[in-house]
Amino acid sequence: MKNFLILFILFSITINAQNSLTFDKRNVECEDKWVAYQMEKDSTYTFGFIYIDAQAGLTLNYEGKFKIDKNGSFKRLESETNNEIGFMKVRLEPNRIAIAEIPESQFQDLKIEKTPNWLKSYKTNENSIEQLYRWGYLYNGWSECEKALTFLEKAAKINPKFKGLQTELAFSYNALAKFDKAEIALKKAIEENPNDCYTHKELAYTYTKMMNFEKAAETYIKMKEICTNQTFIQETAYNLAYEYYKTKDKDKFKKWKIEAEKWSKSENQYTKNLNLMETKLNE
Repeated sequence: MKNFLILFILFSITINAQNSLTFDKRNVECEDKWVAYQMEKDSTYTFGFIYIDAQAGLTLNYEGKFKIDKNGSFKRLESETNNEIGFMKVRLEPNRIAIAEIPESQFQDLKIEKTPNWLKSYKTNENSIEQLYRWGYLYNGWSECEKALTFLEKAAKINPKFKGLQTELAFSYNALAKFDKAEIALKKAIEENPNDCYTHKELAYTYTKMMNFEKAAETYIKMKEICTNQTFIQETAYNLAYEYYKTKDKDKFKKWKIEAEKWSKSENQYTKNLNLMETKLNE
């Protein structure tokens, strides 16, 4: 019974420590947040501040390690606070590793401020159209399109004709299945730059998802006239072939399969997929 009681107490301490940190965030969700990584073998936690560098992207300002005592207090390791070690900036790649946002109630224990003084230098142009566009572009690249729109739509209120903005907006709208809004944005972008191949590719994608295959095909024909990027053209033909594959329209699938195959000299993922589709249609 005595041994059981000791084990129960130890288990309770562990649970209390874990409960003070909830590991339910991804790094792209933690801009301007203090975060901790999951406990290491020596019962320490690595922590730091995540922010966005306009050039480097998502970045962790590594600040050291801490432990959680039996009372749930965070104890920063003293060796990590001396000036000889210094702080490291680590460029982050978006991933699904669960991290925890450090509760504000623990900031004093860790000897940290909610907003570090050094962060000011990264916030000088926070509401400029350049930064709003850049942040939207980055979040789109991380597949955080809902978040991207919070920046891009603000930018559009400042200057809707800012270079690349309407196409970037459309990327977000397409990802969120807001195809009507994507079409409007892309038409605006084409008015400003009629020969931008990427914009036309996005418009063809929009029409494909709207099931307006006639307009998608018209956009494809335009792309053949203006595009030097053959991958974009092939992707557009592939998307149309795929839609006809889904409806089991063999004739139209075959037509767009042949179109897609024109744009690569050797087998690639598009042609491999199309061959698999054709086999299944003919079964």
